[in-house]
Amino acid sequence: MMPVSVAGRTELVRKWCAQRAIGALIVVDTTDIRWLTGFWGSAGTLVVGRDSSTLIVDGRYAAQARQQIEISDGDSHVLEARTSDGVFHELQRLLTGISRLGLHLERVNAALYERLRSAFPGAEFTDVTAVSAFRRIKTEPEIERIEQACAATDKALAAVSPILETVEDAVVTERDIRDELEYRMRQFGADGPSYETIVASGENSSHPHHRPTSRRITDGDSVVIDVGARVDGFHSDMTRTFLIGKVDQKLRRMYETVARVQELAVQAVRAGVTGSAVDAICRAEFAQDVEYFLHGTGHGVGLEIHEAPWLRSGWDHELNSSEVVTVEPGLYRVGVGGVRIEDLVVVEPTGCRILTLSPKEPLCLQ
Repeated sequence: MMPVSVAGRTELVRKWCAQRAIGALIVVDTTDIRWLTGFWGSAGTLVVGRDSSTLIVDGRYAAQARQQIEISDGDSHVLEARTSDGVFHELQRLLTGISRLGLHLERVNAALYERLRSAFPGAEFTDVTAVSAFRRIKTEPEIERIEQACAATDKALAAVSPILETVEDAVVTERDIRDELEYRMRQFGADGPSYETIVASGENSSHPHHRPTSRRITDGDSVVIDVGARVDGFHSDMTRTFLIGKVDQKLRRMYETVARVQELAVQAVRAGVTGSAVDAICRAEFAQDVEYFLHGTGHGVGLEIHEAPWLRSGWDHELNSSEVVTVEPGLYRVGVGGVRIEDLVVVEPTGCRILTLSPKEPLCLQ
């Protein structure tokens, strides 16, 4: 597998800041720090200055950080500070004399922000979202890891879905399916699940983010399985819905509608189309059922399971080639059940490439 190179990324951000007269960028989000430097610890503060970058970490991560950023960017340095006061002392030293500071305000807690404002009363603070924006475009090694995460998920679902065919003869619960999926994903090469696996059956399937319970899966159920794997920090995301045995005709029609709309939405994804336009296709196609569509059509996936770009109303930015997004329309009716079908795709100039290859056949039992 090709290594994920981060070389040049801090320089890219440095030039972006220089064009806007931002003297230094303070990065506290660990995902942004990983993308910029290669360091993947759970805590750290990165200062991207005019000429160099400095990563401040506590004693747990000093050796790891020096090893990881040594191969990523030659102008990066590591400082060890063992207390929060020590971290702030280093920030004060590094930022002295800088009149305009950049911060991604959504990622900075209020206490740190107020402390910085008090320490630098004359400085201007600018909201900078550039790192998140740059992260939208995935490199080939990054896509390769996402694809491997998808493959682990596909294999796990293929191994587990036959269990659903035993529900008439054995007690199979939502938690049973979840536990087996998460075990199998690791067996097939994943580091772990991307998020808490959703297995929602019967009435529970009408709740988009249901947490698995000890409810037994039975004949007549809709079973929504939303599952993703993580490989080397990169995520996958997929949903399939199974109809168990003899189901209500309303539920069967819901499945047919969602399957049709999801296919149309996947066909609409390409570079140049806006996220809101893809979402609008789903809402128009759902027609009178749109009131049961309770969330957006999709989101970006990468080092985070939910990140830009977004396929939802109001997101009027165009998709770009090599972005990775979900396409996941669904319908949820209390008293009937829910259906969601989700693929993970790579945006291409004239369409998209589907990474999640699990079948979309709804029936487990005839």
